Amino acid sequence: MKRWTVERPDEQLVNLLTKELGVSSVQAKILASRGITDPDEAKAFLHMDASSMHDPYLLHEMDEAVEIIKKAIAADKKIAVYGDYDGDGVTSVTVMMTALERLGADVVFAIPNRFLHGYGPNKELFTELYEQGVSLIVTVDNGISGIDEIAYAKTLGLSVIVTDHHEIGSIMPPADAIIHPRHPDGKYPFGELAGVGVAFKLACALLDEVPQDLFELVAIGTVADLVPLRGENRYFVKQGIKQMRVSKRPAIQALARIAGTEQAVLSEESIGFMIGPRLNAAGRLGDAAPAVHLLKTEDGLLAASLAKELDVLNKERQAIVADISSVAEEMIVKRYGDRIPYVFVIAAEGWNAGVVGIVASRITEKYYRPTIVLSIDTEKGIAKGSARSIVGFDMFAELSKNSDILPHFGGHQMAAGMSLAIEDIETLREQLNAQAAQVLTDDMLSPELIIDVPLSMDEIDVGVLESLELLRPFGMDFQKPVYLLEDLSATTIRKIGAAKNHMKLELSVGEHSLDAIGFGLGHIADQLTPGVKLSVVGDLQVNEWNGNKKPQLLIGDIRSDDWQLFDLRGVRETSRWLPSIPEERTLFIAFHEQTVTYFQSSLKGIAIHLYGQGLMVEADNLVLLDIPNDAVQLEELILNVNPKRIFAHFYAADSKYFDGLPGRDQFGWYYSFLKKRGEFDMRKNGEQLTKHKAWKKDTVYFMSQVFSELGFVKIENGLVSVVETVGKRDLSEATSYQERERQIELEKILLYAPYMELKNWFDKAKNGTVNKGENV
Repeated sequence: MKRWTVERPDEQLVNLLTKELGVSSVQAKILASRGITDPDEAKAFLHMDASSMHDPYLLHEMDEAVEIIKKAIAADKKIAVYGDYDGDGVTSVTVMMTALERLGADVVFAIPNRFLHGYGPNKELFTELYEQGVSLIVTVDNGISGIDEIAYAKTLGLSVIVTDHHEIGSIMPPADAIIHPRHPDGKYPFGELAGVGVAFKLACALLDEVPQDLFELVAIGTVADLVPLRGENRYFVKQGIKQMRVSKRPAIQALARIAGTEQAVLSEESIGFMIGPRLNAAGRLGDAAPAVHLLKTEDGLLAASLAKELDVLNKERQAIVADISSVAEEMIVKRYGDRIPYVFVIAAEGWNAGVVGIVASRITEKYYRPTIVLSIDTEKGIAKGSARSIVGFDMFAELSKNSDILPHFGGHQMAAGMSLAIEDIETLREQLNAQAAQVLTDDMLSPELIIDVPLSMDEIDVGVLESLELLRPFGMDFQKPVYLLEDLSATTIRKIGAAKNHMKLELSVGEHSLDAIGFGLGHIADQLTPGVKLSVVGDLQVNEWNGNKKPQLLIGDIRSDDWQLFDLRGVRETSRWLPSIPEERTLFIAFHEQTVTYFQSSLKGIAIHLYGQGLMVEADNLVLLDIPNDAVQLEELILNVNPKRIFAHFYAADSKYFDGLPGRDQFGWYYSFLKKRGEFDMRKNGEQLTKHKAWKKDTVYFMSQVFSELGFVKIENGLVSVVETVGKRDLSEATSYQERERQIELEKILLYAPYMELKNWFDKAKNGTVNKGENV
């Protein structure tokens, strides 16, 4: 279960932004919750233009880089663009190649193979480029950490320009020029450019203009690399997406087509979940060059073929990830069972090192634990892999404490890469778990859901939701809003989908209503009851069907502080209702021994607790298998157990509600009958008399018992004989009569009352007020 942290924006600031900007309260809340509270700052943020871009020559050593490149072109020297194999890397290569080709350069590109060469500058590849006649290497999206490799390139007589955005170490490479937005000797105004952003700035300087048609490539690389979408990055992505929607670039058209999405509605989410993964797939499984060829080509047929190739690779990547995830899950269950550790360290031979980071992300997401997934190479005797973490466990810092067994590692708080000797895997596992035990609390081990835009339903309409386009793109440092709607009623609750694994709700407050859908949340429908008050978190969208537009909430999480009553009355087959009962913290209660016997086989070994025998502990879920002898028992049980959910089955083997109590005329006739006869053999003739009088089947036996308890008759071996008595007694003085009255009244409310009437009765029972002034 996620911990909800609700951050409510200042209402005064929201009102100020609404008034000054002329925007809806929803837009104002999104801006305020992200720290954009000054109206002028907000206007600049919402209405960006070319002035948002900085002069590329503000980057340190840009002059030197441009001069070196132009001299090389003038001298007809061969230039190599040296990139990286991820989405940022291949777009960086494409941007730089395009700019150099427009200047007439003799240019080629090279991208290391992650399995053969690893990340970044590589001596072997530099040697190959030298042998091909390359004189100048321009790195994009890498190079800042390649100290030895670039020094080696210099010994070959190569000139090297580094363009990069990754963290700068204490020593910088001996390149001829280093262009980096956070260069220690520079004063560039925006330090968060992606690799493709840095390449684009160099392209602008080289071309002496802004190459407008390259914005779409910059947008793809920027979104794919998860850099903050503020400042120049925001402008690049905003312009790039606008361009992508009408782009004639064959790659954009082919990728949209193969991803099954309309080009006209491409967004940052399309890049993140459709385009980016396909461009990444080639480099994850081998050679990243096809991604560059796709982005560069002007041939529509070739673009379609290359997009198909990347799509096949992406599906292969997905299958590999699914296979490794499945094996990893089996290893977790086998090794840990229900005892989940602080940190998972999972390793196996032959796993694809290009996808283990994705597998680590999946495990972290499922279990909310820091996770390391390693691929073992027995020939080399090493394990290589990736780590993902959770808030509160600084993965890089904790790995640093194990540097004696980690010859190679790097990363940051939430993710890292590493290699180590196979024999040190167990040591790393033990030490990281010991370290985590010192820093992670129970609260930190349950995921936190930050909710930053609480709304009321009357703020939501199609126009408002469509106006949110002005705030896009959402991403790092300008996250997509997480909306909260509180104190709602679910008017309808339905399971949908072929497998009934999705849920659709109609939510309402007063006169307002909203459709909501929860994909993969079909099981929650079984946990919701009519009238329950809900708070729902998710994303708001415009749903269009047959030309009609309606707001719709895509449910992310759902919560209710109400206790809930689940009505299982009348559902005789245990198999129909048992699957809906949670397995954990659940108490099955019977008030009668015969009920225990009746349910033992159908409950498949589940323990049934007989009321009155043993301590009734607190439980989240209480299953009431039958009805009690009186209301006091049920009220006492509910107060002791204090359940969040009550499942009322109320099996009754011998219901008396519809039989009712014999009337006084029936008692009078039977007593007169007995007085005339003197005695009556109830066992021999009772059933015959019942049929003769058209009474209910046990009426004779019941009236005989009442008369016996009042002293009017005595019963011996089924023979009823009248006792001469003096004075009158009321029928209600008999214990059997009182018990039957109680049973009928209990059945009336517990077995046959409408749902809301039963719910109201349980509300009183939970408050301990059933027997205070009102009897059942």
